[in-house]
Amino acid sequence: MSEERNDRKVREGMVISTSMDRTAVVSTTDRSRHRRYAKTVQRTRKLYVHDADNELSVGDRVRVTETRPLSKLKRWRLVEVLEKAK
Repeated sequence: MSEERNDRKVREGMVISTSMDRTAVVSTTDRSRHRRYAKTVQRTRKLYVHDADNELSVGDRVRVTETRPLSKLKRWRLVEVLEKAK
């Protein structure tokens, strides 16, 4: 078992709020087919992300990963900024 297991979820999304100190709110969209009607359904979810350096701004595209609970709502950590806001 030399290979290290990493079962943590990774998500990509858009930063929608940076009002809090060292916390950003990221909106992620999951697309799936409806079981009965076979139409594509979008589900949007807000993730509270730990941003230690306050480097994020609204509109950035980011990649986040699951982590241990950091506060009441914060369970995600910033991995990388994919695209800065224009």
